Amino acid sequence: KGEEARAAGGGGRGQKVVRSSDEMRVAFNQAAQEAQMYFSDPALIMEKFLTEFRHVEVQVIGDGTGHVIHIGERDCSIQRRNQKLIEEAPSTLPDDLRQEILSAGVRLAQHVKYSGAGTLEFIVDPDGGFYFMEMNTRIQVEHCVSEMISRLDFVRLQIQIAAGEGLHLTQDDIRLEGHAIECRINAEDPATFAPSPGRVTDYHAPGGLHVRVDSALYDGYRIPPYYDSLIAKLI
Repeated sequence: KGEEARAAGGGGRGQKVVRSSDEMRVAFNQAAQEAQMYFSDPALIMEKFLTEFRHVEVQVIGDGTGHVIHIGERDCSIQRRNQKLIEEAPSTLPDDLRQEILSAGVRLAQHVKYSGAGTLEFIVDPDGGFYFMEMNTRIQVEHCVSEMISRLDFVRLQIQIAAGEGLHLTQDDIRLEGHAIECRINAEDPATFAPSPGRVTDYHAPGGLHVRVDSALYDGYRIPPYYDSLIAKLI
């Protein structure tokens, strides 16, 4: 009582689907244990489960004074075990629904006078309804596709805002052109998809016009077992 409600989480950890009241006790306890193990916080959020949906997120930049612009939206619906695998920008949503979601994302960020780069994530159901899921208050893995179609450097913009230089772009300055897709490359066992650390014996990065690779890989690099299995992004 009197305390702000909160729950830690991310990366699809600790999520359980409950389809009947009989499953509730076991699922609740398991999810709480996983949350405690991964995030040192057993608190849970319960929400409606949608079986068919699209995962659409809005990229925003704000200067902390209420001036917020969006850099379009991304579709991140292709996932495995609640982890994103393929992301693309823009989405293929109907334009009126796209504008509704973009406007909702900007209004939310304006309300809190958001500063820096951030992403507001939404679930879109087949009937065109959409639900706010969360805001990631940082640069995300999939920001690259939005950079590709906007030709902006989000990291540079974020540093300028943090340095007190403000945000000099307006929404009318943003021009989104083309279509970009990102594939996450993970170090995994091809049979079980379990993380597979070890030494990279041969590495040749793809290249060419409009091809971008974000990675720290090189011949002889040893992939450690301590972190996420993501080792490269092909855009």
